[in-house]
Amino acid sequence: MEVSRIRALRGPNLWSHHTAIEAILTCSQEELNIVNLPDFETRLRARFPALSALQPTGYHDAIPMAHVFEHVALGLQSSAGCPVTFSRTNQTVEAGVFQVVVEYTEEAVGRLAFELAEKLCIAARQDSFFDLEGALSQLRELDEDVRLGPSTGSIVQAAVARNIPYRRLTDGSLVMFGWGSKQRRIQAAEMDCTSAIAESIAQDKELTKKLLNAAGVPVPMGRSVTDPEDGWKAALEVGLPVVVKPKDGNQGKGVTVNITTKEQLFAAYATASEFRDDILVERYLPGSDYRLLVIGNKLVAAARREPPQVVGDGVKTVRQLVDQVNLDPKRGSGHATSLTKIRFDDIAIASLALQGFNAESIPAKGRRVTLRNNANLSTGGSATDVTDDVHPEVAARAVAAAQMVGLDICGVDLVCDSVLKPIEEQNGGIVEVNAAPGLRMHISPSFGKGRQVGEAIISTMFEDGNDGRIPIVAVTGTNGKTTTVRLIAHLLTASGLRTGMTNTDGVYVEGVQIDSGDCSGPRSARNVLLHPDVDAAVFETARGGVLREGLAFDRCQVAVITNIGTGDHLGLNYITSVEDLAVLKRVIVQNVADAGVAVLNAADPIVASMANNCLGKVTFFAADRKEAIMATHRAQGNRVVYVDDGMLVAAEGEFKHKIPLANIPITFGGKIAFQVENVMASVAAAWGVGISWEAIEKGLKSFANDTDNAPGRFNLFNYRGATLIADYGHNPDAILALVNAVETMPAKRRSVVISGAGDRRDQDIRQQTEILGAAFDNVVLYQDQCQRGRADGEVVALLRSGLANAKRTKQISEIQGEFLAIDTALAALNEGDLCLILVDQVEESLAHIANRVKEG
Repeated sequence: MEVSRIRALRGPNLWSHHTAIEAILTCSQEELNIVNLPDFETRLRARFPALSALQPTGYHDAIPMAHVFEHVALGLQSSAGCPVTFSRTNQTVEAGVFQVVVEYTEEAVGRLAFELAEKLCIAARQDSFFDLEGALSQLRELDEDVRLGPSTGSIVQAAVARNIPYRRLTDGSLVMFGWGSKQRRIQAAEMDCTSAIAESIAQDKELTKKLLNAAGVPVPMGRSVTDPEDGWKAALEVGLPVVVKPKDGNQGKGVTVNITTKEQLFAAYATASEFRDDILVERYLPGSDYRLLVIGNKLVAAARREPPQVVGDGVKTVRQLVDQVNLDPKRGSGHATSLTKIRFDDIAIASLALQGFNAESIPAKGRRVTLRNNANLSTGGSATDVTDDVHPEVAARAVAAAQMVGLDICGVDLVCDSVLKPIEEQNGGIVEVNAAPGLRMHISPSFGKGRQVGEAIISTMFEDGNDGRIPIVAVTGTNGKTTTVRLIAHLLTASGLRTGMTNTDGVYVEGVQIDSGDCSGPRSARNVLLHPDVDAAVFETARGGVLREGLAFDRCQVAVITNIGTGDHLGLNYITSVEDLAVLKRVIVQNVADAGVAVLNAADPIVASMANNCLGKVTFFAADRKEAIMATHRAQGNRVVYVDDGMLVAAEGEFKHKIPLANIPITFGGKIAFQVENVMASVAAAWGVGISWEAIEKGLKSFANDTDNAPGRFNLFNYRGATLIADYGHNPDAILALVNAVETMPAKRRSVVISGAGDRRDQDIRQQTEILGAAFDNVVLYQDQCQRGRADGEVVALLRSGLANAKRTKQISEIQGEFLAIDTALAALNEGDLCLILVDQVEESLAHIANRVKEG
C-alpha cells in the first residue's frame, strides 16, 4: 500500500460539500481484496476495536485496502472526538489505484489521521504493535491546539446558524465574517469596530478607574506604586485590606487579594512583578466576584465566580484532593473545556498557608480549602450563571462602564455581596473592565443556564436580514469562460457595483489588475472575497482549482455553465471522459444558494441535464427558442434567454425584454455565434444578480471586443488591408466555433497560425488541424515555448498529421517560435486576406501583433 498526493479540499468539491483530505492510494494485487490477507481484519480490529463495519450488512463485495484505509482515517478522527461523518473511496482508471476522500473539521487533524491510518493498517498487516491510545491522544491534543477556542467558536457557530460565511485568517482567533465590502472581523471576543484606544484604556487599570469614577461608577480606590515600600504606603493610604496586581494584566495573573500585613504585601508585589513592572495597589472589596458581559449597549450575561477550592474528606491531603478534582473531564489545561485544572503552584501554597494548611495537610471532612484568592476560570475557578438575578441598576452601571471605556464587547468585573440590589447599597465596586473577555463561563457555566452570547455578538455585527454575503457569480465550461466572466463583471460594474473578478489573465478589482497570470483557482477567488472594496465578485472557475482545493466559497448566487461539448484536458487527473468532466464542472451548480440561479446552456444536453442538481432556480439560454428544453422551460413560466429576429430576448412568464444584437458590439451584429452564446449567458447571469435592464443594455453597448476588454478573445486588427484575428482557441470545439465565425467574414485568401498544448490527447491535437484544413488555404504550424511533457517536435508532427487529408489547405509551413510564425504569416498577406492567429503567450503575442500593425 502506497499513499501519495495528499491534498486538502478546503471548500465544496467533486465529492461533497464537506472539507476533506484526498489522497491517491495504490494497492498491490493481493491488497485489492483483504480476504487475500489471512486474519488481516481480525488483527486490525484487535488494534482498533471501534472500527465500523467495512461494508453494509448483506454485501459481499471485494474490500480493497484503500477502503479499509478510508474507514480507519475516518474512525480515528471520530474516536478522538472530531465531528466527521463523510468518507469515500473511488476506483480510478488505473488498476489498483484509488482516490480516498475523508472529511475533516481541522485540516492538520485530518492530515495526521491519514498518517496514523497508514501506520495502523501497516501494523495490522505486519502483525506489529500500534499504540491506539497514543494515536487518539495525538489527535485530541492537536485538535485542541488548532481549533478555535470556546469564545471565538461560539461566535462562529452563531454566524453559521445565521448563514453568514466565515473564514479563519490566522492560526489564532482572527476570523472574518461575510465577504468583500460586507465583511466584519473579530479577534477572539473583540470586534473590528473596537478602537485601539479603548483597548489601551482597558489595559490600564488605573486610568480605567479614573474614568469610571468620573462617570459615577463605584470603584475601589488605589494607585500605582514604584516598589514594595511604596506599595505598603499606598495600602495604608487606602486602608487595609488591599489587592496587589499588575497594572496591565489579564486572566488573574499575578493578582493577590485580601492582603492585611506588610509581609503579605511584599510577597504579593514579588508575584505581580513576575508579570509586569507596573504594579497597582487598591482597596480590597469584600464580597462575591461577578463577571458581567456587556455587548453593544446591553448586559447579556452575568456569572458569579468562585475561586478554585477543594472540600476535605478527612482522608486525603490537599494535594490529593486537587489531583482528584483535576480528573474531572470538564477540566482541561487550556480554554477548550468549560473548566481549567486547578494550579498547584507557589500562589496556591501561599493561599494554603493563610488558612493554616500546606500541601500535605488533611482537611477535616466538609472543610472548604481555597487554593487561590482570585476567581478567574483560567486559574481553576468555577462560574455560576446569575444573569436573571441582575438588578437593573447594576446592569446600567456595567453598561456605563463599558461605554465610558469605549468597548463594544466588555467583561465587567464587579465585587459585591449580591447583584440583586444596587452596587452603592452594599459598598461594592467595579474593579476591572476587560477587552476581549472570555466567554466560556457564560456559554457553559459550571452551574446554571448557558447563555447565547455568540448570537448576541453576531446580532450586534449584522442586522437581521444581513448575512454578510455579496453576489458571487461562478463561471465554468469548456469554452467562452473568460469572455463571459469579463462581460458579466462589466455589466455589474455598469450597474454601480464595485466588482472583483478572477480569470485566466489575472485578478481585477474595479477594473484594476492586482495580480497577473492564471488566476482561475480558489486562492485568487478567496483574495477577492477578502478585499474590502468589492460589492460583487465574478469568478472563472477552472477544473484544476476545483480538483486541487475545491471552491473558494460555500454558496454562489449564480452559477454559469457555458458549454461542455467534446470537453478539454481529458485524460488528466483521472478526468477521462466528457461525463467525468461534466460531473466536475457541475460542482458550482450543486452549490448554488437556495435563492440563487444556475444559468445553463440548453443547446448542450450534458449542461442542460445539470438543472436536476440545482437547489435554486434555473435560467436556460440557447439561440433557438424552439429547443425542446427551452420551450418547456418557457411554457412553465421560467426564465430563458434566446435570439429572435436579430434581437436578444430575455423572457419569464409574461415578462419579455429585447435588446438588438446590433447594439452589442462583441457579437458583430450577431454574426459571431459563439460570442452571441457568451452574451446570452452573461445577460442571464446579470439578470440573476438583479441588475437593472438599463444597466445591462448600457454595459453590453460599451463592451468592445478589444485587447483591453477581452485579450485573446477574437481580437481584430487591420494589417495593410488584411484582417487579422487573434484568439486563444485551444481545443476542437473552440476551433470549430472560430471557423464558423471566420466563414461569415469575406476574404480572398485565408491563413491560420497554430500550435498545440502538449497536455492534450493526441486525438484532440490532431482534430484541431483536421477542422482547420477544411477552412484555410495556408497553415503555419509552430512549436510554442512549453511542450508540457511532449518531446521536441511531437506536437507539430501531430498537427501536420491532422492536415493529411485537408480539403482546402494547399500550403503548410513549420516554424520554431510563436513570434517568428506570426511574422511569417503576416509577410505572406495581401490586401483582402484574412489571417487567424491562435496565440499561446496571449499578452506577449498581442503586443507583438500590435507593434507589427503599427509599423504597417
